[in-house]
Amino acid sequence: MATQKLYAGAKLRELRTRLGLTQKAFAQKLGISLPYLNQMENNNRPVSTTVLLALAQEFGFDVTELSAGDTERMVSDMREALADPVFRGDPPPLADLRLAASNAPALARSFLDLHRAYRQTHERLASLDEALGREDARLQPSPWEEVRDFFHYCDNYIDAVDHAAEHFAAPGGQMRDVEKAALDLLEAEGITLALADTPTLRHYDPAARRLALSTRADPATRRFQLLHQIALLRQGDLLDATLDLARFATPEARAIARVGLANYFAGAALMPYRPFLEAARETRHDLELLATRFGASIEQVAHRLSTLQRPGAKGIPFFFVRVDQAGTITKRHSATRLQFARFGGACPLWNVHQAFETPGRFLRQLAETPDGVRYFCLARDVSKPGGAFNAPVRRYAIGLGCEVKHAADLVYADDMDLTGPYDPIGISCRICERPACHQRSVPPLERRLTINPDTRGVLPYEVEG
Repeated sequence: MATQKLYAGAKLRELRTRLGLTQKAFAQKLGISLPYLNQMENNNRPVSTTVLLALAQEFGFDVTELSAGDTERMVSDMREALADPVFRGDPPPLADLRLAASNAPALARSFLDLHRAYRQTHERLASLDEALGREDARLQPSPWEEVRDFFHYCDNYIDAVDHAAEHFAAPGGQMRDVEKAALDLLEAEGITLALADTPTLRHYDPAARRLALSTRADPATRRFQLLHQIALLRQGDLLDATLDLARFATPEARAIARVGLANYFAGAALMPYRPFLEAARETRHDLELLATRFGASIEQVAHRLSTLQRPGAKGIPFFFVRVDQAGTITKRHSATRLQFARFGGACPLWNVHQAFETPGRFLRQLAETPDGVRYFCLARDVSKPGGAFNAPVRRYAIGLGCEVKHAADLVYADDMDLTGPYDPIGISCRICERPACHQRSVPPLERRLTINPDTRGVLPYEVEG
């Protein structure tokens, strides 16, 4: 497969602006001509190897930050949006979508916002929403989706919050007992900690200065909730500053994001960046060993592995996803080229769905996406008991994976033949071009169909190649 050229004009302009340099001064420092820099910044030319080396040597810039990232996410999101039947005719070629995402990211985001607004309106009409016809009815973006996209386009890594959590858990680089540190802080604040037999995981009464944690939750969850409360008590200014920069459209979105940032602090304090990165490499990313060492759950460890994207100290680029029993994606993040569907569930050929059938076991899979990229995938169920006989059990499955070139760094791949075979997986049926998928739910938008009334195969139509 040919190497894809790197077009990163927007990020080059962003770096130059951050450094306060004119195009002429920037070109001189990179050792190239002004017209050549101008062409690269406008994506008329790819970024050359010479420029990549100069960025690293002259500015200490982590050149991996120039790679696809936001561009590939937006391309994937636009392809999915354009697969909506509302768009008639042939969809724009992939090259045009990449050009739009690279040259006009603000326009691409606006297009995605517009399509999301359309979907929300359509869904409200379909369900006969009671707000229809009211004078005060207003089309508002879903707060949940707005927050989800915020973390999605931040690469699920919030640098300031991550550093603050690391400083709390490992001052001077040395790990300390974070639970004891949190309890000492509560005592210093005059807050009483109580354990209560209640389904509510955490409840803080600011008037009584009392924090209650549920005895029904497992120790890892209680520890996480304790650190979440520490974030709200001690990191409020930092959380608010981050929220101010995000400029959420509604107070509800800001409130949800504040919870998300406090959760981020809790996970990063439980598993501080550098100690956790070193332990991940040492254990070869053994989730169970890492969970024991850091007093975390397997889901928390898998999620944390997917956030190790600190500039200059990046871990393996992982994707992480959690699905419920209906196949709906409830958490999603990808630091890889694989992107998840914004709407609906995950590809049924992916092993994350089989995890419900084999509780307590890790499932492994070699998978290939339609673009030819190959992945090593892990899946496991993560049941969450309610802590009482009549309490409902919440059942999820998590998926964690990376490109197969990194598989040798995972203990789970030791006895596997990485040459294949590879299972064909996709993102969404509407944008998946595989013609003979036996699990296809709807036809691909970009292919013509042949319908023969005298012949019936697995599907009632044939997808032309």
